[in-house]
Amino acid sequence: MDTARYVVATLIWIGLPPAIVYWFILHPFVSFWRERGKAATFTVLGVLFVGMGVGLYSTRDLVLIREFGTHWSLWVAAAGAYVMSIAIEIQCRKHLKFKTLAGVPEVEADQGERRLLDQGIYGRVRHPRYISVTFGMIAMTVFANYLALWILFPITILSLFLIAVLEERELVASMGRTYEDYRERVPMFVPKR
Repeated sequence: MDTARYVVATLIWIGLPPAIVYWFILHPFVSFWRERGKAATFTVLGVLFVGMGVGLYSTRDLVLIREFGTHWSLWVAAAGAYVMSIAIEIQCRKHLKFKTLAGVPEVEADQGERRLLDQGIYGRVRHPRYISVTFGMIAMTVFANYLALWILFPITILSLFLIAVLEERELVASMGRTYEDYRERVPMFVPKR
């Protein structure tokens, strides 16, 4: 079990920070990336993502030095959070294709008319994927129970909020009043009863 916990902690350590940086580089500078084109954008971002992952992998033994052990109650809590994450992600995937998940529409030169996604789970909350990521992060942090992940957890939550704000600025700029009306109707993260 200790090996599984270490592997989970390593995967989070090498994958999550590059993913967060990816979105912080893409969203605020979307006009810049649009001018460069999809191939150049995703080549640069892909190399950066992989480079960061490799760099973080080389630091894993320094960062993942302190762990707090495990207990069956942690496994139960982790399983519950993981089930929530998967359930939400399944609802999101009914409406999103991989290219949308990767940010391809943001950098396409021809923006055309963007369609508002307000069906299904997107009619209940504006950012269900970030809720799914949060539950996934809870599951993996509780399961692995390493200090580095407990420190990374609040940073991740704050980062997801900031990414959502940047994403919404972009959506207001492209959809105008349509997105503003949606924002008034549908909460950001916590569904209304």
